[in-house]
Amino acid sequence: MNYLVAVFPDRIQAEEAYCTLEKEGLSANQIQILGKGYKSADEFGLIDPNEQAYKQIKFMALWLVPFGFAAGTTFSIITGLNTFAWAGELGNHLVGGLLGAASGAMGSFFVGGGVGIALGSGDALPYRNRLNAGKYLVVVTGSETLTRQASRLLRKLEPENLQGYQQL
Repeated sequence: MNYLVAVFPDRIQAEEAYCTLEKEGLSANQIQILGKGYKSADEFGLIDPNEQAYKQIKFMALWLVPFGFAAGTTFSIITGLNTFAWAGELGNHLVGGLLGAASGAMGSFFVGGGVGIALGSGDALPYRNRLNAGKYLVVVTGSETLTRQASRLLRKLEPENLQGYQQL
């Protein structure tokens, strides 16, 4: 399945693009408009990358934090380090476990997608931002030939952005 996404600054231009595509033989189920008054990003299935990253971070933390605690405690016991003399022998092992758990939490954040949340990632976020800014997306789905034809037609309408995607 191929996707073609065109960004238009207002509703009138998006509707004009929709009508142009429809007049050229594309069926209504192959063309969708996203924006105010039409489908939302969630209804279309445009994944919120931040939401997915938070889910991944939580899932990884579920395993990495306890594992980190166990590894930190084990490391402290094996090495016999007395890093925190004020804590005593048992306290040193617990502090080692807590430091290991903190390392596990850090690992779940960085590997689970925390960097993507902080810096932004993927194409879904820019499209969501454009929708939030009041712009409209015209999305064409279908074969490569169909999206190529739609691309030629949409270029004439001068969208702000025109991008094709191929789903594997």
